[in-house]
Amino acid sequence: MFSGSIVALVTPMTTAGEVDNDSLQRLVDYHVSSGTAAIAAMGTTGESPTEHRRTPGRGAAGGGVCPGAHSGDRRLRLQQYPPAIRLSQAMAEMGVTAGLSVTPYYNKPSQAGLLAHYTAITDASSLPQILYNVPGRTGCDLLPDTAGRLAELDPVIGIKEASGRLDRVSELKRCCGEDFLLFSGDDHLALDFVRLGGHGVISVTANAAAADMAELFRAALAGDWTQAEAINRRLLPLHQQLFCDTNPIPVKWACAELGLINTSMPRLPLIPLDVSGQEQVREALLKAELTGRG
Repeated sequence: MFSGSIVALVTPMTTAGEVDNDSLQRLVDYHVSSGTAAIAAMGTTGESPTEHRRTPGRGAAGGGVCPGAHSGDRRLRLQQYPPAIRLSQAMAEMGVTAGLSVTPYYNKPSQAGLLAHYTAITDASSLPQILYNVPGRTGCDLLPDTAGRLAELDPVIGIKEASGRLDRVSELKRCCGEDFLLFSGDDHLALDFVRLGGHGVISVTANAAAADMAELFRAALAGDWTQAEAINRRLLPLHQQLFCDTNPIPVKWACAELGLINTSMPRLPLIPLDVSGQEQVREALLKAELTGRG
C-alpha cells in the first residue's frame, strides 16, 4: 500500500492561529508534484494535540497522493466520548487510506493494555491502521512482541517506529512478518532503516525537501545506495537542525522561509522559532541546496 517518502505534514496557520487553507492546499500540491508517496496529516508534526478538527489531506486524493491521518488518542472511552475510535471511524468516512495510531500517552499502559487498546479500535473500525511508536513523546514503548500480536489483526498493516533504535527493524520483521509495513520515524536514521529492510519513512524533512526525500527513497528501495547516500549526506544537517527546537517549530519556519506556507506560526503552547534557531535552520537549508531553487 505504501512505501518511500511519506510526509508528516505540517498544519499551516495564520497569525491569528487559524488553519491557513490556502497554504494547506499549496502544500498538498507541492507534495503531489514532488513525488511524495503519501501524506500523513494531523500527526505530531501537524500539531494534533491542538488541531484535531480539520479534514486531513484535503484535496490530496485527486492529485494522486494517498492521504493518511493521525487517528490516535490516549482516551478510548471517557463519559461516552471515544476519541480514538471516533477519529478512526470519521477518517474512514472521509476516504482516508489509513490511520496513524499513536500509543496512548501520559497514562503509560502496559503491553497488555496496549493490546487491549488497539484491539478495541480495530473492533470498532475497519480503517487500516499504522501503529505509531514514539516513546520519547508518549512515555510508552510498543515492544516488537506486542506489535507482532497486533499484526494478526486484519486492520493493522504496519508501524511507524520512532524509538531511535535500528535493532528494532529485525525484531519487528521477526515478530510481524515480511509483509508488515515498517516506516522509520527518525529522518536521520531512515536510510539505514530501509537498508535493514524497512519500507520507507514518515518524514519531517520532507515538508521542506519533498523532491529530494522522494528521490532518496526511490533510490534506496531500488538498491541504488550510492545515489541514496549522496542525497542523504546533503540532507543530514537539515535532518538534525529541524530538531533544534521542539518539532514542528523549526520545520514550519523552514517551510515559510522557502515560501511553501505563508507564516511559520505554531499554536500555543508552541511558539515561533527564535533567532538562534533560525540561523541554524537557514544554514542547514543552504547546505541542503534548497534555497534559491524557486
